[in-house]
Amino acid sequence: MHYSVIEARYLGGYSVWLRFRDGAAGTLDLQSELRGEVFEPLLDEQRFAAFRVEGGALEWPNGASLAPEFLHGRVLAGV
Repeated sequence: MHYSVIEARYLGGYSVWLRFRDGAAGTLDLQSELRGEVFEPLLDEQRFAAFRVEGGALEWPNGASLAPEFLHGRVLAGV
């Protein structure tokens, strides 16, 4: 999978910097994605900051995750 996240850094708020296996990299503000039962607890910035890279995706301890394809598309679009 070329879109796998291989590095992620918390930047504060709901922003993360991501680097992908294909070399793409960029910063995303993910606040607008924190909707719904699984994601709303991540509106607490401490919980949001607890993400990790797992299987090429961003995952949180509560089971929330964002797919690498989605994240890659957002980085490329500069969103």
